[in-house]
Amino acid sequence: MFFAVEIKKLKKDFAVGLGRPKLRAIDNLSLQVEDNQIFGLLGPNGSGKSTIFKILLGLVEPTAGHCTIYGSSGRKLSTRHSVGYLPENPYFYKHLTGVELLYFYGRVCGVPCSKLRKRISELIELVGLEEAAQRRIKTYSKGMLQRIGMGQALIHDPRLLILDEPIAGLDPLGATKVLEIIRRLKQDGKTILLSSHLLTEMEGLCDRVAILDKGKRIFEDSVHRLVQKQNLKSLLIRNYDQAANKDLRTVLNDHGSCLVRVEDRKVGLSKIFLDVVSRRDNH
Repeated sequence: MFFAVEIKKLKKDFAVGLGRPKLRAIDNLSLQVEDNQIFGLLGPNGSGKSTIFKILLGLVEPTAGHCTIYGSSGRKLSTRHSVGYLPENPYFYKHLTGVELLYFYGRVCGVPCSKLRKRISELIELVGLEEAAQRRIKTYSKGMLQRIGMGQALIHDPRLLILDEPIAGLDPLGATKVLEIIRRLKQDGKTILLSSHLLTEMEGLCDRVAILDKGKRIFEDSVHRLVQKQNLKSLLIRNYDQAANKDLRTVLNDHGSCLVRVEDRKVGLSKIFLDVVSRRDNH
């Protein structure tokens, strides 16, 4: 059984000038991504996330170590047929419409013309661009560009999707739409390897994460274990009265529990923004 992605003792050094020591972008990195998993590479800019993707795709040669996609090297053309890639800052021909763009990439990826029309229709619906499908790319917003980019990465129906900072620079509404697409792809059986420095958004998306810093893996675990606080539970109480504190402590103590603190529930600004926009759209 092969992992979707396997990286073993990977190193990458870049020359930065004559007489100067080389820059180590990836430092003895090992990772394994299981099939049908959303795996997040998290870390600040410059931590090596994009370089890892380029090595995986055979675009950059590693200094040492190796990596495979479903057991084969990413340098093989046959391996690349099973991978869809969305770079951090994709560039598309702006004079094309959304449909024309997907048709172009479909032909580049060898999708038969007999299947391409149906595939384009499916992807336009998946990424939610039905109303903009015949508009030129130059009229697309940043969020729409990311979504049509997802479409081009999926045009040949790959098993693995590699997404480099897919929600960077998006407003909360645009980011939410992209994250919804990624969840849908997992439901459809895809494996997703993505990078981000936006930890909060990744918390509710990824099955497993690795945190990188200066090319090194400094932490890796499942998101469930990462965010779970052992032996602590939350109670949501409406119309809470401070006078109930004493009685609540007594009941909990009788069951061997302890009330640590009572605090107001906080709602993130992203959720408030989405709630306000949703209410406006429904009027």
